[in-house]
Amino acid sequence: MKISFLDERLESIYSKVKQGSRLSKEDGMCIYGTPDLIGLGIIANHVRCNLHGKKAFYVYNQHLNYTNICKNRCRFCAYAKDDGEKGSYVWSMAEIEKRLMERIDEPVAELHIVGGLNENLNFDYFIDLLKTVKRIRPKASIKAFTCVEIDYLSNLSGLSLEETVRQLKAAGLDMMPGGGAEVLNTRVHDALFPKKIGHDRWFEIVRTVHKAGIKTNATMLYGHIETLEERVDHLISLRELQDETHGFSAFIPLAFHSQNTQLSHLPPTTAMDDLKNVAAARLMLDNFPHIKAYWVMIGESLAQVALNFGADDLDGTIIEERITHTAGAKSAKGLTQAQMEGMIRSAGFEPVLRDSFYNRVSK
Repeated sequence: MKISFLDERLESIYSKVKQGSRLSKEDGMCIYGTPDLIGLGIIANHVRCNLHGKKAFYVYNQHLNYTNICKNRCRFCAYAKDDGEKGSYVWSMAEIEKRLMERIDEPVAELHIVGGLNENLNFDYFIDLLKTVKRIRPKASIKAFTCVEIDYLSNLSGLSLEETVRQLKAAGLDMMPGGGAEVLNTRVHDALFPKKIGHDRWFEIVRTVHKAGIKTNATMLYGHIETLEERVDHLISLRELQDETHGFSAFIPLAFHSQNTQLSHLPPTTAMDDLKNVAAARLMLDNFPHIKAYWVMIGESLAQVALNFGADDLDGTIIEERITHTAGAKSAKGLTQAQMEGMIRSAGFEPVLRDSFYNRVSK
């Protein structure tokens, strides 16, 4: 069927996609620059349907943000506190066990664990954390620690990066989330998160983790000071790394929320931009199996729409997400399994309950 695009430039992109040809940086700039959102969605949905048909994945997961005390204090973060500051906290093993036991009768398949760089915690805390979670939830996958945390733990332990990863894996680490990269660009890094690891170190850690047999996700935080070209470069860098390691499972575009941050003057992302980032990810990241529409950041309704713009995964039930809500997110702090499936079905897709590795889970 012949498709008439409002933006003629999309015709060449559609032709490349149908032929299975890799898109260029110029194509990526066109994707972000086109006013033809519907045309872009048609192309991204073509790729999404070829890969996954009408399936839309989600996981029954629980978030554990073990501390908000962090020495980095990135300009875009509303979550971090200084030690002793009002609202700062760190969870003991007893508190972590309590939070897990509160939901022990629920079919949680994944524990998502991230936190701040708290200088009061030693390496044994993190080993105990993993072992505690694995003891209470032996059948659930532990998806924990960003590359920033892994770098910190390596320095904290005095161990090599490889040995740090080996010990964490032995204690129960099954997978890693994709946060911490933000935008893989020196200008953005120096302006917004200068105390965090740079992109070269981020690449080094990802390579090490993938070599150890641990799958990770990847993200991009968009909607702050980054340029469209820097977004495209970020996606291409991830694509090249995936060509090398084949260790990325999913990509998640993360819409920036500015409330309560040092960038609170910046407006929220628009629906147009949110959908373009999903579509850009699906089209540029041709070697990534899955693209998530993270409903926590873009809202439940727009996440449904994003399923037609290249996304095939709505992440999960979450069960009390803290970090984005501290920055003003208006989405729910968690959704039930019925709500997740209702969202997917009403968008015209088939809900698939999965584990962390996209294996179908029986209900």
